[in-house]
Amino acid sequence: MSELGTTTPGGNASSPPQALLERLKDYGQEDVFSLWDELSPEERELLVKDIESLDLPRIDRIIRCSLRSQGLPIPAIEPVPESCVSTVEERTLEERERWWKMGLKAISEGRLAVLLLSGGQGTRLGSSDPKGCFNIGLPSGKSLFQLQAERILCVQRLAAQSVNEGSAGFVPIHWYIMTSPFTDDATRKFFESHKYFGLEPDQVTFFQQGTIPCISKDGRFIMESPYKVAKAPDGNGGVYSALKYSRLLEDMAMRGVRYLDCYGVDNALVRVADPTSLGYFIDKGVAAAAKVVRKAYPQEKVGVFVRRGKGGPLAVVEYSELDPMLASEINQETGRLRFCWSNVCLHMFTLDFLNQVANGLEKDSIFHLAEKKIPSIHGYTVGLKLEQFIFDAFTYAPSTALFEVLREEEFAPVKNANGSTFDTPDSARLLVLRLHTRWVVAAGGFLTHSVPLYATGVEISPLCSYAGENLEAICRGRTFHAPCEITF
Repeated sequence: MSELGTTTPGGNASSPPQALLERLKDYGQEDVFSLWDELSPEERELLVKDIESLDLPRIDRIIRCSLRSQGLPIPAIEPVPESCVSTVEERTLEERERWWKMGLKAISEGRLAVLLLSGGQGTRLGSSDPKGCFNIGLPSGKSLFQLQAERILCVQRLAAQSVNEGSAGFVPIHWYIMTSPFTDDATRKFFESHKYFGLEPDQVTFFQQGTIPCISKDGRFIMESPYKVAKAPDGNGGVYSALKYSRLLEDMAMRGVRYLDCYGVDNALVRVADPTSLGYFIDKGVAAAAKVVRKAYPQEKVGVFVRRGKGGPLAVVEYSELDPMLASEINQETGRLRFCWSNVCLHMFTLDFLNQVANGLEKDSIFHLAEKKIPSIHGYTVGLKLEQFIFDAFTYAPSTALFEVLREEEFAPVKNANGSTFDTPDSARLLVLRLHTRWVVAAGGFLTHSVPLYATGVEISPLCSYAGENLEAICRGRTFHAPCEITF
């Protein structure tokens, strides 16, 4: 039961609970009770519960450390050394096949789990549903969640076949899905109503990222209403503390998981649990790895990997933080931009390293501060949201490897509503259809189409093929009329 303050003869608490008020004063946040006298008994109870739900010492530490870190000099940035990157052009067929087999072996032994960042709503897509529920308009009408679930099913099958030809048995890949308070319930219901897209319900674990109070520039809580502190999700980097506090890092260890494949939900071409990059990751023996795509042009609005200081760790620098002069520099030896490796939120970590990151980020307590309009009792007010990003982990990594992929094969972002200039459901749908059309032609199939081919194509169910393999039996000598879905 919440401790309410001293009561007047009418049974109403006339002043805020003394002990709670003292705690708030310790952290300079006593203003949250400034409208106490105007609140009804129910509202007072709500306010007390809201404050009691906050981990005040932790939040205070985060606010102080984050405000203090602003304006501190950061080490100069250098390009990522060539030795840290596996580029598409240098990769041999022999290496790709070796990594594919290594990856499948590790998956068949239950060493890989998948971690999905799915806290966002489809607000910019014109939907209040979780982004993963979104149907980008493929012939099959499948949602992003379904495409990803079916890729997991396909990899499981390939892994089982690789160790035991013709075997139907497999070790399920465990799928950890991070939601937010805004998407959790709807995400769980979506999975239940679609029978987990063919996965076993017990191979999927949902957990929520945290929220953190929004603050004024001098570090005070902003009140959303007279009895509620304004809060916002703590960024996709909140995944580290969420895994730690929900004891899921122990859960992973108990299942025998050693490697985590981590990605954002809004990529229609994501190769979930990719055996090739897993094999590369294991082969390199590094703590962290990321798939990267080559930056298209110097001013492209993407974060890029850099090295922080001489011999320092790799890190991601947001496009807004990269000096335009640096962004345009060319490496004379390779002919590429010096800072060309774009971060596309496709990461791999060892479980040991995830533990280190969760502890390190918690100890340092430095969050990024984003100036935003925040709903408050005074209408929208300019304040600060505190966030961590998934790529904050890389600065803790003793070793990081980058793995270049082609964007037309693995990166179809779904961020903006149709009608925007880029990263729309339409642009993502076309990327999927074009890639799958190339797979069909490579497997000896033919296409007919009544609209121009650049505006259509075919969709291959992930249950048939993960990355274009095993299609000859279905496609050779057959003609498909685009647009259509090719299933078994």
